[in-house]
Amino acid sequence: MKIICSSVDALPDSLPSGALAFTFLESSSQPGVGRIAHGWIRQLEKQGYAPSVPVWDFVLFCFAVYAADVSVLRKESADGWTRQIELDITLNDPAPWEANRQLVEKMLRVLTGDFWTLQFSAGGPVPPNGQRRLCDRDCVALLSGGLDSLIGGIDAVAQGRKPIFVSQRAFEDSARQIKYANDLGGGEWHQQWSHRVVFKGKKETSTRARSMAFYGLAVLATSLLPMEKTEIFVAENGFISINPPLLPGRMASFSTRTTYPLFMSMLQELLVGLNIKASLLMPYRFKTKGEMLEECADQSMLKRHACDTTSCGRFRTYNRTHCGRCVPCMVRKAAIQHWGKVDTTHYKFPSLSSAGKTKADDPMAVACAVLSSEQKGIDSFLGATLSFASQADRPQYRRVIEQGLLELAVVLRRDGII
Repeated sequence: MKIICSSVDALPDSLPSGALAFTFLESSSQPGVGRIAHGWIRQLEKQGYAPSVPVWDFVLFCFAVYAADVSVLRKESADGWTRQIELDITLNDPAPWEANRQLVEKMLRVLTGDFWTLQFSAGGPVPPNGQRRLCDRDCVALLSGGLDSLIGGIDAVAQGRKPIFVSQRAFEDSARQIKYANDLGGGEWHQQWSHRVVFKGKKETSTRARSMAFYGLAVLATSLLPMEKTEIFVAENGFISINPPLLPGRMASFSTRTTYPLFMSMLQELLVGLNIKASLLMPYRFKTKGEMLEECADQSMLKRHACDTTSCGRFRTYNRTHCGRCVPCMVRKAAIQHWGKVDTTHYKFPSLSSAGKTKADDPMAVACAVLSSEQKGIDSFLGATLSFASQADRPQYRRVIEQGLLELAVVLRRDGII
């Protein structure tokens, strides 16, 4: 399917048959054209944003990828999953993007499992030109409202860092994000934005590219920092980053890859190729969630907030309540059990055995993975999962997956699943 993401001025008068179009920042008078970040430019200028062309074009690209991801339905593809997406984007300077086009297409292939064909053309909306305020911050940290990002923020502040916290607005998580940023002393510079992708029609719910909008916002925030080269902290535990296929049918993009190491290395390579001076740091890539909790630098603050954070992959399905049985919920339960504290999170299904006859594919998949690892060994379970890793990193990734399964096994046995 063809997707066009364009400034209003560069939008074609007539769209190709079957194509879907979006306009950046402004609405089009053409019927059926979606919107991305409508009215955002004035807010950015009010906040003092004056990003460089490379940074601004990166933001436009990230939002365009997200728009394409949610507007092309997987069920309409030949195999019910793998899509062929033609994405045309208008940018201010398409030349460096064209030079890195093959890298970008491969990167998106890794992230979403689809085949992407990209075209970059001139005519994108110009960057905001705000009056930049003096900033006393020294890095950027993603703050989602989840447990890992909370720990990342706590540890960064404990190490003397002064992050700009960057969040995507997300229903009840928005209030959590504000509370955490304030408690960590970064409320004044907390950046909380939405991509505002709006269109008519059905929305694809798999959202494998959802992290792209987050990375776009993080890179945008680096333009507020005083130094030439900046660091972006992405706090995610290594088990979820790798997200090992629990069953043979969950290979590749059937498991989410929002912080998958291969994808992250390609994203960093792209930033270098675009001359964007930002370094993506993943300090917990060799840690489980349980180890992150156990080793957090401020245990008092962590105890206050840990069970208030959001982890569930089906949070909206259960009216902003943790389901208790999806993989992220099980990893959360296992981590808090490993930490040794009482888990006061409200779960729809407090025990994995309480799900009854309702759908419980994830507990079954995790049980199969744990038993496979125990009976056949971790290397047999992993197979080629770590083929992306260097010889130096592979033993550490192996260890974090093995430890993650050990943490999960405790919860499965506690609840009588195995």
